[in-house]
Amino acid sequence: MVQRPLSTLFLTVLLGVGAPAQGPPRDAGAATLLKPARVFDGEALHEGWVVRVRGDRIEAAGPAAGVDPSGATIVELPGATLMPGMVEGHSHILLHPYNETTWNDQVLHEGLALRAARAVNHLRATLLAGFTTVRDLGTEGAGYADVELKQAVNQGIIPGPRVLAATRAIIATGSYGPKGFALEWRVPQGAEEADGVDSLARAVRDQIGHGADWIKLYGDYRWGPGAGAHPTFSLEEMKLAVETARSAGVPVSVHTSTPEGMRRAILAGAETIEHGDGGTPEIFKLMVEHHVALCPTLAAGDATAQYAGWRKGEQPEPPGIARKRASFKAALEAGVTILSGSDVGVFAHGENAREIELMVSYGMPAESALKAATSVAGQVLHLNIGAVKPGLFADLIAVEGDPVKDISALRRVKFVMKAGVVYKQ
Repeated sequence: MVQRPLSTLFLTVLLGVGAPAQGPPRDAGAATLLKPARVFDGEALHEGWVVRVRGDRIEAAGPAAGVDPSGATIVELPGATLMPGMVEGHSHILLHPYNETTWNDQVLHEGLALRAARAVNHLRATLLAGFTTVRDLGTEGAGYADVELKQAVNQGIIPGPRVLAATRAIIATGSYGPKGFALEWRVPQGAEEADGVDSLARAVRDQIGHGADWIKLYGDYRWGPGAGAHPTFSLEEMKLAVETARSAGVPVSVHTSTPEGMRRAILAGAETIEHGDGGTPEIFKLMVEHHVALCPTLAAGDATAQYAGWRKGEQPEPPGIARKRASFKAALEAGVTILSGSDVGVFAHGENAREIELMVSYGMPAESALKAATSVAGQVLHLNIGAVKPGLFADLIAVEGDPVKDISALRRVKFVMKAGVVYKQ
């Protein structure tokens, strides 16, 4: 049994520049014993636990007396809570905060290479913030760049979380943006337009062919002469898209905030609903019956309200925030499965924990919010992650303090391991 300072144990990748092509070297036979003050295993908090890692997997976890330390390099994490690497369920790695540059200008005026360069920084910031997996739900005009960034992470060219890519996302013709131009001009859109049987099936198949892990549909959006969002795809169109994707084993998420858009997505077989601002008790009951998870993106609305002038903590909540709080409460009361997802990109990457903090602020117990970002996320996304259990990937982080008692502890990340490789110490 060897005990050394952590800095001598691992090659730590903090910067994309100069990273070795295949990532930090790892001895698949080497064992590491992590000794924190406590372990949140994805379900509950345990005092006095340790975790043994070998290669890219968790080998053992439990009370210190029951885990063999022999042959393992020991990493002391005093005062810290060790937990599964967190999951960002709704990211846009090719966007940056809207108070820096508007969405329209990012899509129309920022070139692909510039956006990809920013995304390298976004991926690194996300990983070092303790988020070891992200589901990226649309490149917003950047084509298939998310798939290529995923390849760069997998090949060890740049540090970043595990990426699930949705590529371009799919919208109904005429229903998305950028908008505001003379009618004779057709400008590049932030997602792929498709309609009807032939066009939708082709778009789904093409995106899967380009590496999509998930298909994202926009089930409603701000279009038509009336104010607010309105459903876009018919139920039949959405069913076709889901059936086509399911043939390839690819799940479907649907952006929708109206009750009718949500109803169509649920009945069509979508696995997650994004936003769900206008959800009603009846709609949330339908989600529970059909085992559809909600990705609430509370942090995006919180950020955009502040960009619009709301002085949080000094002024009453704007109507949009109040409605979001009420709908999230209704979803909790109905027993809807909650996947933590923030719509990060609207605000700064690396601040992903804002979503989990807001879920607690809006009434979700801290332990349940932690599950939404770990064990529940692993189940919803069909990944072998999200829990501290033997055989699962060694995606592990340590935070100072106890996040069950103080959710802001998630901001104090002192250790990050992804698949057995340490990226932060």
